[in-house]
Amino acid sequence: MITPQRADVLSAILEERKLDALIVSTLVNIRYYTGFTGSNALLLVNAKGTRLFTDPRYSVQASQQVGDRVTIAKGKLIEAVASKVGTLKGLRIGFEDTRASYALSKALAKLGRLKGVGDAVDKPRWVKSTLEIGAIRASVALNSTAYDRAMKRFKVGMTEKDLAAEIDHQQRKLGAEGPAFATIVASGAHSALPHATPRNAPVERGGYLLIDMGASLNGYMSDMTRTVGVGPCTAEQERIYMAVLAAQQAAIDAVRPGRKASAVHGAAVRALKQFGLDKLFVHSTGHGLGLEIHEAPRLGKKDDTELEAGMAITIEPGVYEAGVGGVRIEDTVLVTEDGCEVLTTTPKGWTMVG
Repeated sequence: MITPQRADVLSAILEERKLDALIVSTLVNIRYYTGFTGSNALLLVNAKGTRLFTDPRYSVQASQQVGDRVTIAKGKLIEAVASKVGTLKGLRIGFEDTRASYALSKALAKLGRLKGVGDAVDKPRWVKSTLEIGAIRASVALNSTAYDRAMKRFKVGMTEKDLAAEIDHQQRKLGAEGPAFATIVASGAHSALPHATPRNAPVERGGYLLIDMGASLNGYMSDMTRTVGVGPCTAEQERIYMAVLAAQQAAIDAVRPGRKASAVHGAAVRALKQFGLDKLFVHSTGHGLGLEIHEAPRLGKKDDTELEAGMAITIEPGVYEAGVGGVRIEDTVLVTEDGCEVLTTTPKGWTMVG
């Protein structure tokens, strides 16, 4: 249902941007503001309030999730919007210019004078409500349990694909809608690819096993990476792991309200530099998450967004050496009034399996 508080947020955008209407097209934002979870919708906001437009497949669902502020359209949704309001010619229409497709932008431009609203529709989602934090906690807990169950079934020689499938299976058994993203399982030299695709290749002894996984539970995402050694491993492999762990802890220690996202990234980089490994860290230190697996802020060197209490973010430094392997350690973290809380409970000390 469209809550008064969230409807007020959309009305405020109209007023602040001096708009006659606002059209929200991003499905995740439509879900946030209305509760609607279908795959085809537009949300119109104007002086009369909010109205959801969708197609006949979702007649019952839209009524259940949104209420009576729904129009069921048999043709193109944008044409139904135009028909409902009569005319938007000459009026200022706000739209999600950083999200909308080219085709939708062209269609909207025929209705009136377009005005991009940037991240104004997205931004309220960056700081989570108490209910949203509870949903993320539950997703994080489910994800960790799925990891524990899957690793109990792991044996040296199991393929990366089979382990990834076992992880996804355990998530669904525990009640998840499914993985939050394509599960990453990478071993040996293959773990040097930050976003490796699981292979039909056995996990062998003597290298790292990197697992990056997340669950979607009631629409909310979790994200965790754990790297273990498939024994026997070398002292150098353990040294690199401990360096990444130190960098992750340095970044976690840097998280607090008012701290810039780039400063958290800088803390991780400085820690790795002490080990001579900073040049092998090739991505940002983390990102926001919630209804999407990647939300603002991006904890990189160029993002000066100030952290706020209630933001859910990941902390995930990594070191990758081509032909050798990679280590990444990632937790889901909640920014609190006086620092942060690590929501992920899965242990992350140096561990060897097999």
